[in-house]
Amino acid sequence: MLVLYGKPTSINVRKVLWLCAGLDLPLRHEPAPSAELLSTLNPNRQVPVLRDGDLVLWESNSICRYLAARAGRHDLLPMEPQARARVEQWMDWQATDLNTAWRQVFMARVRGHADYPDDARAAASLVQWNRLMTMLDTQLARHAHVAGEAFTLADIVLGLSTQRWRCTPGEKPVLANVDAWFERLRRQPGFAAHVDNGVA
Repeated sequence: MLVLYGKPTSINVRKVLWLCAGLDLPLRHEPAPSAELLSTLNPNRQVPVLRDGDLVLWESNSICRYLAARAGRHDLLPMEPQARARVEQWMDWQATDLNTAWRQVFMARVRGHADYPDDARAAASLVQWNRLMTMLDTQLARHAHVAGEAFTLADIVLGLSTQRWRCTPGEKPVLANVDAWFERLRRQPGFAAHVDNGVA
């Protein structure tokens, strides 16, 4: 049986939970691994961590790639090199550019973290986040989904990031293509439980 470690309020854990719901994969979820166990499983001491028999994986996007490949779901992660690259470039963009942009404003205005005051840095973070979300909107003006016409892993990881953007207070542009795409995502299994569940 697959075992997933990590609290379900983590955006990265929710990526995996949403994917597993769509794959109808049996999964044992351990939401509160001990610090000792976590440090044994992942040298970064972060979640999610997936155990599949003797295999231990960390990094949420890598876990998603593995599970899609394991299930033979080439609709979610194509085998053809160009189609696969289009999916993976947006997954990597989510994990690097987009995540870096939102950290300051999200931690200040949603988490209320003492190390992230709601000051000019938070405002600048939101400006950058809005700019990148506008890039996503431009992509979605051309396609029904992030990497093309079909739902893929890129939609899973960016769907969660979009939900976080929508829940973060502040002035944001109206992005009609993002909004329409987000409504289409609601049809996917697991969306209500793991995306649209009131957790940013």
